[in-house]
Amino acid sequence: MFLPFSLLLALLVHGTSVLAKPAKRYYNTHFYYVLEHDPRISAGPSLNEVAQALGVEIVEQVGELQDHWLVRTQKFSLDLGIRSGEPEDLVLRNYEELHQIAKRESSIAKRSEVEHAVRIVSSIKYFSKQTLRRREKRAPPLIRPPSASAQYGVAEHLGINDPLFKSQWHLVNEEFPEHMMNVTGIWAMGYTGKGVITSLLDDGLDYDHEDIAANFDADDSHDFNDHEHLPTPKLSDDRHGTRCAGQIAGVKNDVCGVGIAYESKVAGVRILSGPISDVDEAAALNYGFQNVSIYSCSWGPPDNGRSMEGPNHLVTKAVLNGINLGRGGKGSVFVFASGNGGGYGDQCNFDGYTNSIYSVTVASVDYKGLHPYYSEACAANMIVAYSSGSGQHIVTTDRGGNKCTRSHGGTSAAAPNAVGVFALALEVRPDLTWRDIQYLCVETARTVNPEDPDWERTASGRLYSYKYGFGALDGYKYVTAAQTWKLVKPQTWLQTKTIQLGNGKMDDDGYSGGQFIAPGGITSKTSITKEMLTENNFESLEHITIKVWIDHARRGDVEVAIVSPNGIKSILAGSRSHDSADTGYPGWTFMSVKHWGENPIGDWTIRVSDVEKEDQNGTFLGWHMILWGSAIDPVKTTKLTLTHTEDVFPPKESPSLAVAPSATKTHPRPTAHLPGDHGSAEGENSNPAFATGKPSSTATPSGISAPDEGWFSDMSQLISSQKWFFGAISIVILFGIGAGIYFWRRHVNRKRRTAYTTLSATEEVTMTPLGTGRGGPRPRDGARSARTRQLYDAFGEVSDDEDADEHTNLRAGPRERSSPVGIGFHSGFLDDDDPTTAPALTPATGYRDEPDEEDRAAEEVPRDAQARASGAASPSGSGGSWEHASRSD
Repeated sequence: MFLPFSLLLALLVHGTSVLAKPAKRYYNTHFYYVLEHDPRISAGPSLNEVAQALGVEIVEQVGELQDHWLVRTQKFSLDLGIRSGEPEDLVLRNYEELHQIAKRESSIAKRSEVEHAVRIVSSIKYFSKQTLRRREKRAPPLIRPPSASAQYGVAEHLGINDPLFKSQWHLVNEEFPEHMMNVTGIWAMGYTGKGVITSLLDDGLDYDHEDIAANFDADDSHDFNDHEHLPTPKLSDDRHGTRCAGQIAGVKNDVCGVGIAYESKVAGVRILSGPISDVDEAAALNYGFQNVSIYSCSWGPPDNGRSMEGPNHLVTKAVLNGINLGRGGKGSVFVFASGNGGGYGDQCNFDGYTNSIYSVTVASVDYKGLHPYYSEACAANMIVAYSSGSGQHIVTTDRGGNKCTRSHGGTSAAAPNAVGVFALALEVRPDLTWRDIQYLCVETARTVNPEDPDWERTASGRLYSYKYGFGALDGYKYVTAAQTWKLVKPQTWLQTKTIQLGNGKMDDDGYSGGQFIAPGGITSKTSITKEMLTENNFESLEHITIKVWIDHARRGDVEVAIVSPNGIKSILAGSRSHDSADTGYPGWTFMSVKHWGENPIGDWTIRVSDVEKEDQNGTFLGWHMILWGSAIDPVKTTKLTLTHTEDVFPPKESPSLAVAPSATKTHPRPTAHLPGDHGSAEGENSNPAFATGKPSSTATPSGISAPDEGWFSDMSQLISSQKWFFGAISIVILFGIGAGIYFWRRHVNRKRRTAYTTLSATEEVTMTPLGTGRGGPRPRDGARSARTRQLYDAFGEVSDDEDADEHTNLRAGPRERSSPVGIGFHSGFLDDDDPTTAPALTPATGYRDEPDEEDRAAEEVPRDAQARASGAASPSGSGGSWEHASRSD
């Protein structure tokens, strides 16, 4: 159904949504587009005029995005007027022709045509064709877990009769009581999530299930895959959303188990059961955003160690719209699972959803408090919550009748556990903003495995780990802290100027220029001053984001780290053995929470390096960073806006942030890469996420040590990148010393000769070197000249061992320093650990255990550390990466 244009405008003026429910889509018969129209242009064309000029009909507003419209046109063959599989896109042709006409110089005959085109084009701020794509759920396959654990006395104390509650170890862990979500004390205080709604963006919701029905919110639910009102699971594997919903809001009754916020409400928004466009994903992320407090998102790009993708322009805009306007301006709370690709060497900073400053990124910890090898590590991880591993899974509801499951897990189960805690906190303090939710995570997270070498002390005094974030989410600590929490001031930000290296450039034709990434890496600095903070109304630091442009023949070989003025280092990208894409980093944004609360004044140093393969190298074109934090004066703050710009380098500097244009991509299901042993494989607490020391001649360490501080702070870089230089200097110095000794001894010998008579011509003497005492070399070939022997003997004085090899003594230092396997002096300028003590692990396997033979044979990609270290062939390209999804669509 399509509304009259006058009614559309009337509804827009009153600031309401165009339709109560989105219109059904017909992608098989129509092309769909998103049009951002600017109605504020003086004497500009109306939306209806623009639609007529493009040849489209208006469908509806794009979710909650004002001035964004979904438009469409029928698919017809150009010549026959019948539907065709590959018809010409006349709308895009019209759009391009309008741009070309608007650029022409007007003449008397054509002036009206040019003026018309200029009016139309100037009113269109954004126009993009919609392409269907998929999202990947981050959930485990159906696995039969171990038998139920022992009975707990808590059930009787709290009056819980749910039959599987006694198996929900993440609520009450009798075996390891320090490792659970710790929410029973909050229940005893009377807080159970009342009045809080969570939207599960997933594969649907079994809203008829007795453990869900009483808490189901139909009004804020929708199916964006089949464009229907209710998010009914239809496919055989549409069970993930129901499982996650049970963790959050499973009803306290006599079915299955109980949810962490068992009196909160859950809505279902179905997006993972088929292809979906940007316009529908954007609408889903804002769906019901005045009623919904939390969006639970256990999905993302493929966790295969090859993908590097994030939300496109429209989706990014929707997230920011939720932050700025959701919950009456307090901001929607977006919770994302960090990813299950740890076994493939994947890292959550290559996922633009999990490394967003607007996301609470949640990784996994198992029931023993150990790090499961599947859980991805990165500097964007904020906290960990409990999930599968070391022989246990998550017990929750399941789709179909009143089924239950004992086999849920992965980071997609960790995220809903965190959501349940946030729902309890929002019942206590509904006024908490999205940033207060994050602050409470940082302030109350509990350190697990304090002896794990991955923990580092930050400048603010907190401990941080790439594997655990700031620690495990503790429900009791979190909610009780929320009761007296003082709301943080509004957000502000400071963007540095873009630094261009080697005249580096990037446009539609590709990369050019840039500074070659030499052995040892390349560094660049940017400075933050007190005056810059004051000018930008900046009081305290929270997140940092770093955008880089890097051209490289093999993206997985690149390593990126940044060091703060206080010497705190964030590893933004470690090497990924399976990532063989040659597209580099065309303006990719990394994020780190490791510098939370740090004083940012001083020099920030970025270091880009690679694994130093002769046939696979690259150049560093440039970068900039943004500091995000709290404002000094709340009155002077403004809301962030996004602009759509061409993806070029150097970018056009703008007071608002630029976002790359939309591109085709896919979100595969969460079952695609989570290993089958996610619940049975033993976790670990002894491996750093990014191992130091070169494990083989074909790989360099992902860890990078901090630079020396002091008078000669740049010397560490010189040492790491120019070892050959120091080796040569050492040889020159030794040669100089030897030459000095030679001429001094020659002078002494001349004096000695004056005390002896001259030998007759017939007398013979053995040609032994002068001074054949300690350290003198053994006699050599008599054909050598006396001077050569004396010079050689002078160098021989260096050794105290008569049988020592003078060559080894002279060259041992330089040779040891240039060792390709990291023996002796370490080449990393920012390495965390001493190479002599670092575990002998590859970067990709530094934080996971080895599977047994059966599991290893079942895996699509081997997780054997030795196979990775030896440079075994890995799949080329991005595989399931969103970059190539357009070809499969």
